[in-house]
Amino acid sequence: MPDDLWVFGYGSLMWRPGFPYREAVSATLDGYHRSFCIYSHHWRGTPDCPGLVLGLTPGGQCRGTAFHVDPEKRDTVISYLNERELGPYAYVPRFLPVTVRDRPVPAYTFVADETHIHYAGELPADEAARIIMEAEGAAGLNRDYLINTVRELEAKGFGEPSLHLLLKTVERLTGVIESGGGI
Repeated sequence: MPDDLWVFGYGSLMWRPGFPYREAVSATLDGYHRSFCIYSHHWRGTPDCPGLVLGLTPGGQCRGTAFHVDPEKRDTVISYLNERELGPYAYVPRFLPVTVRDRPVPAYTFVADETHIHYAGELPADEAARIIMEAEGAAGLNRDYLINTVRELEAKGFGEPSLHLLLKTVERLTGVIESGGGI
C-alpha cells in the first residue's frame, strides 16, 4: 500500500465523505464506469424492498473526487471506509490509478463484486428507476441518493448521460405516482 493516501469517491463519498482530508480534487478513473448495480438492504433500502447504490464496473471511464488524506490519518480513514462500504455490500477494495492534475496516483476505492449476491448487474433504466422510486433505508430515500449524485456531478461539470436518463425516468415515474397512476 502506498504511504500517501488518496481516496476516490464516485457516489455518496463525493458529497458526504465522512472522514478528514487535506484536499478534494476532481479525478478520473479509466477502465471503470459508475453504475447503479448493487442492491442496498440497509442504507438505501431494506431486505423486503431493496434499493440500488452505485458501484464501479469494468469498462469506460469514471469522473469523481479524489480526497488526499494526511499520512497520520491513513489507517483510521481506511478502517472507517471499510466499515462504511464493505459491510453487507458487494464491494471489493482496490488501489486503482486515478488521474489527478494530469498525473496518475493510486487511490483507494471500491469496485463492484460481480459474484456477490447483492450484485444487481446493469439493469435497464426503467427497472432501476422503479427500484429506486420504491426504496428507502437508514440513510433515506433511494431517489435522494440518485439526485445528490447527479447534483454533485453537475456542480463539478461532469456529464453523466446514463444517470441523467435514470433521473428523468424516476421523475416520470414520480409524475405517474402523483397523478394516481400505478407503476
